[in-house]
Amino acid sequence: MSSTSSDWHYKTIITMKNKLSPSESEEILKILKERFEKNGNRHKDIEWNKVQAKLEVNPEKLWSLNEMERTGGEPDVVHYDKNTDEYTFYDCAAESPKERRSLCYDRQALDARKENKPKNSVIDMATAMGISLLSEEQYRELQKLEKFDTKTSSWIETPTEIRKLGGAIFGDFRYGNVFIYHNGAESYYAARGFRGALKV
Repeated sequence: MSSTSSDWHYKTIITMKNKLSPSESEEILKILKERFEKNGNRHKDIEWNKVQAKLEVNPEKLWSLNEMERTGGEPDVVHYDKNTDEYTFYDCAAESPKERRSLCYDRQALDARKENKPKNSVIDMATAMGISLLSEEQYRELQKLEKFDTKTSSWIETPTEIRKLGGAIFGDFRYGNVFIYHNGAESYYAARGFRGALKV
């Protein structure tokens, strides 16, 4: 098999993998619409029909949203950028997504652990889902909409200079305030997952 045909075969497999069946697509769209209509404070002046039209022509994005939903993220629309004509979804579950907890920060941190390794890393899982971690700025924006992570915490995108020194950062909401703090990137906790963002 030539490299060109091999590349085509690989891309075809990936495309097929990251695509929902018609019934799955219908189900996740129903869930997203109901959440959108129930939480109007998160997306004032945004129309669901326009969001759905975008999703229907971007099946790989709908697959990613389904992964966010499947792992407990409860994704919802939080922003529309007129310049790029893109809608942004954040994980809006009240607490850090349940199926994404007990993860160290990235592959380097995972490989560095000699024992008691977690099942995965935050960066690897987010990449596989086709989403990005919330940045500190995005995390603070999310917290302005409602109060999240009052009992848990969530890893967020860590600046390169901090990661080079072995650290990673996370956020939570306590005592009426948003706190951004740090741990070693190799650490993991049962009450800490991560929140993601997806642009469509």
